[in-house]
Amino acid sequence: MTLSPLNQRRWRNFKANRRAFWSLILFSFLFAFTMPAEFVANDKPLLVKYRGEFYTPIFKFYPETAFGGDFRTEAPYGDPEVACLIETGGLESCFDDPEGVIEDAQDGIVDGEEISKGWALWPLIPYSYDTPVDRPGAAPLAPNEQNLLGTDGTKRDVLARVIYGFRTSVLFTLIVTVISSVVGIFAGAVQGYFGGKIDLIAQRLIEIWASTPQLYVIIILFAILPRSFWLLVAITAAFGWMALVGVVRAEFLRARNFEYVRAAKALGVGNMTIMFRHMLPNAMVATLTFMPFIITGTISLLATLDFLGFGLPASAPSLGELTRQAKEHLQAPWLAFTAFFTFAIMLSLLVFIFEGVRDAFDPRKTFK
Repeated sequence: MTLSPLNQRRWRNFKANRRAFWSLILFSFLFAFTMPAEFVANDKPLLVKYRGEFYTPIFKFYPETAFGGDFRTEAPYGDPEVACLIETGGLESCFDDPEGVIEDAQDGIVDGEEISKGWALWPLIPYSYDTPVDRPGAAPLAPNEQNLLGTDGTKRDVLARVIYGFRTSVLFTLIVTVISSVVGIFAGAVQGYFGGKIDLIAQRLIEIWASTPQLYVIIILFAILPRSFWLLVAITAAFGWMALVGVVRAEFLRARNFEYVRAAKALGVGNMTIMFRHMLPNAMVATLTFMPFIITGTISLLATLDFLGFGLPASAPSLGELTRQAKEHLQAPWLAFTAFFTFAIMLSLLVFIFEGVRDAFDPRKTFK
């Protein structure tokens, strides 16, 4: 796809801002790394070969009996006995002397019987966000070679929870920002373009809705309904769209009497075409100026709600919940440092990126 000359100029301006460009590359790498979190940090193997057949535990449920065990519950793949059964082909003697059987099985023959050696391909981090870590000692446990960022107060791997929590925060922010921006830009454009009674009535309604305490609404709804990701998205977007209304409305009020708008009306161009094809691009610079504040505010709001216990479900991975754990376990400084640096890196990269986007859309800036 070939970019138009205008978009080519915007892309050159963005690339000229080295801080924004490299922030985009780094953030894209982190987001691409955390998006398939189940393939990066999981307590189930990606692929298992058992008796010549392949299994995909990450996608499908397999009982322990499928690997020669005794129970019909899901196989605990991290258990030494299950690992022994997979490697030795499900021999009964695996439970009696697993080390000896594994050592003999290296040659492919046990008790005179030829077997097909099995194996399991594990993710980079063998823990999911809710997997209890089997390490001696009282939680939280300090970082070591097994848990690079240590464990939290319930012996869950902190690095795995950061990976899942980063993905949740970014997806939540992107969804809320897109919904809020679409609604807010449309409402501000309609108010500013038509003005009069439409603008007057809409402004009074916005003032009433903006005075509604968002935290109280969330507490009341979560007392009635079960907490969920999409419910929190809906509530946050229902209050977040008003952030852009004022600036878009002001830009449309200023531009609706310009000569090109009057000329378009005189030629019979439709209102929607004038608003969103001709006037909106001129209002994008002011609109994008507020984007970093909306994004960082959304991330901070999610972290605050999780910190207070009114955000995502308690079992969900959350950076705000990690911050609460750091407050509750002051003797574990790795929790506080992990939460701080995760938020600092995420928010800084996003602010730098949208500063570059804002400058790229500014018609007064040219590529040098």
